[in-house]
Amino acid sequence: MHDLIAIRVATEIDRSFIIELSPQLAEVADLKWHTDAMVQKFQDDYITEMLDQVEGSQTTLIAEEDGLSMGFVHAREIKDSISEETCGTVPLLAVAPTAQGRGIGKMLMVAAENWSREQGHRLLHLEVFANNVKAQEFYQKIGFQPETLVMIKPIQ
Repeated sequence: MHDLIAIRVATEIDRSFIIELSPQLAEVADLKWHTDAMVQKFQDDYITEMLDQVEGSQTTLIAEEDGLSMGFVHAREIKDSISEETCGTVPLLAVAPTAQGRGIGKMLMVAAENWSREQGHRLLHLEVFANNVKAQEFYQKIGFQPETLVMIKPIQ
């Protein structure tokens, strides 16, 4: 099954596919103290900023089968907040709804790990919305562990 799926570097042609997945990424946030429109704007802006970023070590990879895009992952460098060493981070991973459950997310994460390892990183970091239990379970299944937790309280 995976023999037909290729992982390749994204090009400008992939921009519309990546942006199409923005609502899917926003809807799993489930942040009651923000409007859905606010979360969607945050997600849209975040993706646009990622795609427009030209500085720094980074990559956006596409999973593709028979010319059809199935998902993407974006990886870049950041400073680890504890050790202050440069490490990789995955700020975005999305698999098209029609392609979920086929191991594509895992393939994309392996590709992101390989990219990060090639950059000489010891750690690969990611953040996930606290209410996105499905994603948290996926990341823990492939070896990620919680390190810090950001908490928020609406006070008005």
